[in-house]
Amino acid sequence: MKFLNRILAALPLVFLSACEEKPAPVPAEKIPLELTDEKLEFSAAGGKETIGIKASAKPSVVGLYDWCSWENRAEGGNSYSLDITVKENAGAARSAEFSIICGDEKKKLTISQEGVDPLAFLETPGLPDNVATKLASELGIGWNLGNQMDAQVNGVASETAWGNQKTTQTCFDKLKALGFSTVRIPVTWLGHIGEAPEYKIDEAWLDRVAEIVGYAEKAGLKAIVNIHHDGADSKYWLDIAGAAVNSELQSQILAEITAVWGQIAAKFADKGDFLIFEAFNEIHDGNWGWGANRNDGGAQYRCLNEWNAAFVKAVRAAGGYNTERLLGVPAYCTNIDLAIESFVLPEDSVKDRLMLSVHCYDPGDYCLNAKKSQWGHTADASKKVAGDNEADLKASFDKLYEHYVSKGIPVYIGEFGCVNRSSAVEQAFQQYYLSFYAKLSALYGVPSMLWDNGAGGSGNESFGYINHSSGEFISDGSESAIKSIIDSYKSDATLKDIYTKAPENKQ
Repeated sequence: MKFLNRILAALPLVFLSACEEKPAPVPAEKIPLELTDEKLEFSAAGGKETIGIKASAKPSVVGLYDWCSWENRAEGGNSYSLDITVKENAGAARSAEFSIICGDEKKKLTISQEGVDPLAFLETPGLPDNVATKLASELGIGWNLGNQMDAQVNGVASETAWGNQKTTQTCFDKLKALGFSTVRIPVTWLGHIGEAPEYKIDEAWLDRVAEIVGYAEKAGLKAIVNIHHDGADSKYWLDIAGAAVNSELQSQILAEITAVWGQIAAKFADKGDFLIFEAFNEIHDGNWGWGANRNDGGAQYRCLNEWNAAFVKAVRAAGGYNTERLLGVPAYCTNIDLAIESFVLPEDSVKDRLMLSVHCYDPGDYCLNAKKSQWGHTADASKKVAGDNEADLKASFDKLYEHYVSKGIPVYIGEFGCVNRSSAVEQAFQQYYLSFYAKLSALYGVPSMLWDNGAGGSGNESFGYINHSSGEFISDGSESAIKSIIDSYKSDATLKDIYTKAPENKQ
């Protein structure tokens, strides 16, 4: 018994010793939640970035965005990677916020992405320091004495044939006071050219042209004189359609161009560089650039390029100031796209004295025939020409800049305009168009001449702004239109400034 008691008394000690040999487990050391970055910034182009995560266990990610996605990857041990992919942004700047969670710990990850300026398309290139922009600054914004010396009836040109009174010195003085720098004087010579081979020009007609040129000189304006409707629709002696298929006719036309321009240049040989000659107006086969020129293998284009070359040689040969006079040479139909496709700058005996001549009445259904009554991003969609009106017009100037101005080849737009409207709302859109156009002209170094045919009223072909005799505004609306052009061209406003002041579409 004594022996048994001793054994039983020892048992608790053995049990206690066994417990001391197997202590309770200690929890592993806790890893604090850490992110290598808590803010990520992306450009508008989007892309992919990766951040590192330290955590005791794989963290969860909370956040759902259609433009920003993530992928959580284990890297081994307590390391994890979070790949963030952001889509391209075509709109305003945006941001997202994700929660990274591990147990009772939470971190915020903020994602931001730059947006795209919705008006970025209105940015324009800086003007290069070359002869093109120098001449542009000299010609500035101009005006056309349209339907005046270019008017004709039954093949005989007459100053008053299309309803305008004879122009005066008063008119030219007022044009200068308004802020115009140049006056284009279109002249049709039909009915005033004699027979071959001299092709002598009627002296009275030539004297009247000279008198009007004198008005410009006295007023301090530059003047552009051309041959205008003699090539209208290939109906008269400047027959591009016929010349393209008849080499003898082409030779005859070249001889007449040489004779006629030789006489005009000789008449003005003593006139300084305020006077500019422009070879021809809108030369085409009657289909406004959508005729045989599209499929004749370039025959009409080659004819016109030869005409332009003959013009340059004839003027230079006339001597006096003509040896260095600034000359305008037109593209086919004076179309901007056809200029890029087909125009060849003639060889010249002097450098940097030729300018490409084009016209711009875009879009025609708004500017010319008034089938649409509004224009621009604030216009009623049903009342404007489809598309992005401002961007489409700007694209024409981008082309001229890229292909010519930036390369030092001067360009001027001999005609632009927007027909007059009757209602206040429509006039507001007309003024907006003219302001936007004039600002493009200034910013791209492409001087432009407003077409004014003296026609009052509103609608189709109603381009009357200033009375050709008195120099007074034809209407209050025409005064506002002119002011829109001059102010925009000469102001320091940006294209964005003009854009943001587009009229409200109120009826």
